[in-house]
Amino acid sequence: MRQFHHFGLPTDQKQPGEVYVPDTKVWVTSPDAHPYRVEFLRYEPDSPVKGPVRDMGHIAFKTDSLKREIRGQKVILGPFQPMPGLQVVFILKDGAVFEFMQFD
Repeated sequence: MRQFHHFGLPTDQKQPGEVYVPDTKVWVTSPDAHPYRVEFLRYEPDSPVKGPVRDMGHIAFKTDSLKREIRGQKVILGPFQPMPGLQVVFILKDGAVFEFMQFD
């Protein structure tokens, strides 16, 4: 099972409703609060997130199996747990960044 969840866009501007994720040193907004399911990501200068995940937008999908989604793929970040009950992983495929999210 795979279902579209959001589109993530990096930004340098503070956004209303941002929440801080300490492990990755990034401020994120909730895609639930945006009419087009956009999540804005504002990285701290010393964020450990580098490369395509930080520099490019991403398309995120909810899945019931991270293992299945990353099999044979180029994992560029994760898997990790940004909040209780959620595991995420980012892959690079066809020049695009994809995030897969597995909720408990």
